[in-house]
Amino acid sequence: MRLLPALTAFLLTTALHAAPLAPVPLWPDGAPGALGDTDDDKPTLTAFLPAPEKATGAALVICPGGGYGGLSAHEGAGYAEWLAENGIVGIVLKSRLGSKGYRHPAMLNDAARALRLTRAKADEWKIDPKRVGIMGSSAGGHLASTLLTHFDAGQAEAADPVERLSSRPDLGILCYPVITMGPHTHGGSRRNLLGDNPAPELVELLSNEKQVTKETPKCFIWHTWEDSSVKVENALEFAAALRKAGVRFDLHIYEKGRHGMGLGGGRAGGPPHPWAADCLFWLKTQGFAK
Repeated sequence: MRLLPALTAFLLTTALHAAPLAPVPLWPDGAPGALGDTDDDKPTLTAFLPAPEKATGAALVICPGGGYGGLSAHEGAGYAEWLAENGIVGIVLKSRLGSKGYRHPAMLNDAARALRLTRAKADEWKIDPKRVGIMGSSAGGHLASTLLTHFDAGQAEAADPVERLSSRPDLGILCYPVITMGPHTHGGSRRNLLGDNPAPELVELLSNEKQVTKETPKCFIWHTWEDSSVKVENALEFAAALRKAGVRFDLHIYEKGRHGMGLGGGRAGGPPHPWAADCLFWLKTQGFAK
């Protein structure tokens, strides 16, 4: 039977994109410190599963950018679809936001719970709990780097079995990330995360280039020289801290490329930037992709 052109195009498009599962609340009974009972107060995970024949068993929790004031779809679902097409479970975190009245540590609590819950879902989502990483762009890169430097082993005696699991990512991918809360920070991200007049101790704690240790997971980091929104020094200083601590990393600084471009031109499905191929090569060396 000959398919109509429109139907053929629809089937091809459907085949190229993983369908997301229904969002899963991080805390079914309500998030600790919730300010209300709206969707804005209910952080979730949305998993994009690869086709079984492509699946590698690895997963990445994705923290979209948006200045801690919003969540950019092309840096969330867009990345998750790309990961699923390459055999990796992409899991988009909808975290609580500064624009909705939240401040640190709500965002870190959401990211930590996301890693734990992903490991708790290992059987259901066909994931190896020892191959769960975190990925973030811009302010989402700050959230990812915060978990990379502020994780814990879990609470062995917790009544909630999810809380017994480690929040340490097995690796990190940081895309044009905000890293510091110091002179090279992104002002909007800092205000949404810490408020207008944060204590110096809090600025130090959330300047993640200062929180790297030898236990920090290895990372893939990329940025562009001409990024006019988030200074390239964020990536350079984090990589220097990893080097000093003896943590392995891949660092790519491209001359060209605007902030927030995601996989290509700022929109998922656009012409790919070289970073995606470089990152996929690195993921293969880490046993996350085939």
